Amino acid sequence: MTSNLGSSIITLITLFISLTPTLIKSDEGIDVFLPISLNLTVLTDPFSISAASHDFGNITDENPGAVLCPSSTTEVARLLRFANGGFSYNRDSTRPTPTFKVAARGQGHSLRGQASAPGGVVVNMTCLAKAAKPAAVVISADGTYADVAAGTMWVDVLKAAVERGVSPVSWTDFLYLSVGGTLSNAGIGGQTFRHGPQISNVHELDVITGKGEMMTCSPKLNPELFYGVLGGLGQFGIITRARIALDHAPTRVKWSRILYSDFSTFKRDQERLISMTNDRGGVDFLEGQLMMSNGFVDTSFFPLSDQTRVASLVNDHRIIYVLEVAKYYDRTTLPIIDQVIDMLTRTLGFAPGFMFVQDVPYFDFLNRVRNEEDKLRSLGLWEVPHPWLNIFVPGSRILDFHDGVINGLLLNQTSTTGVTLFYPTNRNKWNNRMSTMTPDEDVFYVIGLLQSAGGSQNWQELENLNDKVIQFCENSGIKIKEYLMHYTRKEDWVKHFGPKWDDFLRKKIMFDPKRLLSPGQDIFN
Repeated sequence: MTSNLGSSIITLITLFISLTPTLIKSDEGIDVFLPISLNLTVLTDPFSISAASHDFGNITDENPGAVLCPSSTTEVARLLRFANGGFSYNRDSTRPTPTFKVAARGQGHSLRGQASAPGGVVVNMTCLAKAAKPAAVVISADGTYADVAAGTMWVDVLKAAVERGVSPVSWTDFLYLSVGGTLSNAGIGGQTFRHGPQISNVHELDVITGKGEMMTCSPKLNPELFYGVLGGLGQFGIITRARIALDHAPTRVKWSRILYSDFSTFKRDQERLISMTNDRGGVDFLEGQLMMSNGFVDTSFFPLSDQTRVASLVNDHRIIYVLEVAKYYDRTTLPIIDQVIDMLTRTLGFAPGFMFVQDVPYFDFLNRVRNEEDKLRSLGLWEVPHPWLNIFVPGSRILDFHDGVINGLLLNQTSTTGVTLFYPTNRNKWNNRMSTMTPDEDVFYVIGLLQSAGGSQNWQELENLNDKVIQFCENSGIKIKEYLMHYTRKEDWVKHFGPKWDDFLRKKIMFDPKRLLSPGQDIFN
């Protein structure tokens, strides 16, 4: 009954908006009406506007003029062609429509309003995923790739793929993100050292450019658009379909957390393990975390009988380094999996007696962060400000970074919140033709200060800590690259893209000359 009522309300809203011109704001603040004849499914109700005005970061609040819930890609193309200054549907047919901003939004997991379009139109990409024909995820007959609607969540790609015994090879830690969203950034996680980020595992894209052109692109077809869009922060086009590479799906995972009290040994072992990318006997997943005595020490992964022992280790050393690795297996490799784990770990220099292993289904391992989300939601700590800082640090300077930031800034805080990620990856698994920027070294570290401002915590205090980290790196000459960044000055963007800036600007002029797309990134505003 409730479902039928909801469907009826949506039908009535759609009928109403199809008969009513929608008012939005142009770049110059001029009122612009989206004419009925465009035949767009546009929502302007308070709930839709509010939902599109904020994101996971919970720091910004930017109301769009309307939300497009498209039933086809042609709706998005019509909107963008009109946004480019197509003729107004009024008595003066020679007067062009003032341009307005457009942003694609998947699950809204950006941190600082990157998917917003103040006064303009936000395109709800989940609508396209629901309307996709024959389905949002289509696995090829030979199981080597999946054609995926860009508004689809990665968890749904996983579900569809494993039913066929296949799987994408590169994952983010959190699966409830849209495919188009992660591909517009990079899509990184514990498999990146071996398979590269998610953008390195795409065969082909369908993209609607800022001019409203519908284009298919790949390394051989329209390659400038293909490489520009991958990691391009939504600046050149809206991804509507991605062809994702697939491989054999394992069935189970040996998931280990191994504790270190010495940073140099932790660093050495991490880098040795990620060097084994050509060895099928190497680990399939590698990340690292920090457990600090001035923060919440989460011992839930460990056996109940060992949790007190782990907490005492953290208190004794103030900081413990957690090496997190996983090895996949299935029925064919079951007889040797324990021998493989022993071979991989026998030379590691971790604290004696502090290696812990869980044996879990493959799906449960990849979906492990969902449990953390449920836990935080139950405590009212999920929908809070998230002033996260994600940076890539050159491997040659990681000791300096550790001493100045981890031992210095973080341990000197009265308290720390959230999770601190700390792990290396291999640059040769990234394609430099794509827009994403990394340090210019063979090995660089992914650092994530994933802080949450819950309770009485002020998010601006955490943001101040982030600023101190950036300033320390600047003063020390550590040439970091920010990930999921939000700059507001052109000179910061020019510095970020470095030698790629001129090419980035050229592609903007080529594919989005009116600078309509993704204004929330603040690159060309």
